[in-house]
Amino acid sequence: MAARTPSYSRIELATLTSRAQANLLGNIHGGEVVKLADSTAGVVAQRHSGGPAVTAALDEMAFLEPVRVGDIIRTFGQVNWVGTSSMEIGVRIETEPWDAAGEVRHVGSAYFVFVAVDAAGRGRPVPALEPESAEDQRRHREAGIRRAHRLARRQEIEAGRVSG
Repeated sequence: MAARTPSYSRIELATLTSRAQANLLGNIHGGEVVKLADSTAGVVAQRHSGGPAVTAALDEMAFLEPVRVGDIIRTFGQVNWVGTSSMEIGVRIETEPWDAAGEVRHVGSAYFVFVAVDAAGRGRPVPALEPESAEDQRRHREAGIRRAHRLARRQEIEAGRVSG
């Protein structure tokens, strides 16, 4: 299976926000933003793996600023790291206010773990990742750190269950 670069599956999605997505404060509900980020990550994972992939974990989601009703919301996704069947997908979320064309704000970031699956729902191999740029290499290195932290946290929790 040939390795793939981050640009092979990189994607940008955009949509206009509406009142139906608003919370009681009049901003777009955080769950709507997570859903859009997850959809973006899913497309990236499917492209990189060449078939179905499912969300296994949301490792981190940072909401930096509120998204307002009427804003154009853009998500940018790319593969940061791959294992045997799993992939970390980074998603950057930006908005362009409806009343200030051209003013772009970084409003959130997320890191998803996806697993490529076969027809029976079992993990299947994914192509290796070949970072293309210094930025891709940085993302790959940081994704490895996040993975190590996830695994260490899981081991610590499991050890506490056995001894406690």
